[in-house]
Amino acid sequence: MKLQFLQTLIAVLRHGSFAAAAKEVNLTASAVSLQMQQLEAYFGQPLFDRSARQVRPTAFAAEVAGTMQQTLDALKALRQREDAVVSGRIRLGTIESAQVSLLPVAMQVLRERAPALEFEITRGLSAALLGDVKAGRLDTAVLVRPKSGGSSRLHWFPLAAETFVMIAPPHARRGSPVEMLRRHNWIRLDRVTTGGHIAAQYVNRIAPRTRCTFDLPGTDAVAAMVSAGLGVSVVPALRQEVLQAYPLQQIALGKEAPVRHIAMVCRPADAESRRVQAVLEAFEIAVRRRHQKP
Repeated sequence: MKLQFLQTLIAVLRHGSFAAAAKEVNLTASAVSLQMQQLEAYFGQPLFDRSARQVRPTAFAAEVAGTMQQTLDALKALRQREDAVVSGRIRLGTIESAQVSLLPVAMQVLRERAPALEFEITRGLSAALLGDVKAGRLDTAVLVRPKSGGSSRLHWFPLAAETFVMIAPPHARRGSPVEMLRRHNWIRLDRVTTGGHIAAQYVNRIAPRTRCTFDLPGTDAVAAMVSAGLGVSVVPALRQEVLQAYPLQQIALGKEAPVRHIAMVCRPADAESRRVQAVLEAFEIAVRRRHQKP
């Protein structure tokens, strides 16, 4: 008998159906049903009354789930004790922008809260990092979540939503995004990145057949070119450090502005890991500090 079967039972009782519980535990409804049958075989008595149209839990099912929940609560309390030390090695991947804007603060927090934790840090594009998490080469990664929502077989922790803006040379005459693209060269954020792909989709939608003059891999490089008066671009809102380094204008794109979602991702088996949870909490603090959230 597997522990996850009992956790599935708790989900079934909480949601009231196999289908609803299946979404929480990332299984099909038929797989949930099979687990419940295996639990019934283990206990030697029914957990559900199947005589009616809708499957209903028995009193024994509630008793089993209650006992399991008490055990889980007790284990969680042990896990959260102040004297518990988070240690070991964690393989962390980050996209370039997160490595500059979030990682330093996150590492400061982790050095204070989990000094025994060791890191192997990798930088890469979102798609590559996602593949490394799926393959087990990384324990977790901070990246741009795919517009499709990303793999449902992974566990996603949302961190921040970043709105795109248009950036223009410091003394350029302002206009609508379409007018700015007609007046100036388009400096494109490389479409190999998720952010670049989102930005290119937006530009192609509002100003079809716009041709780019430069294709650059990072927002800092794009900002430098725009600041030098070589064109305009659409990028995620820039960090204050970049705005101080490169004088330019940020122009809001209004209600049509695209958004990218920064998230931390791991395999479901690692979602409750103390190491992963410590990293998640550190990045959440970094996001709040960056956006000056209380």
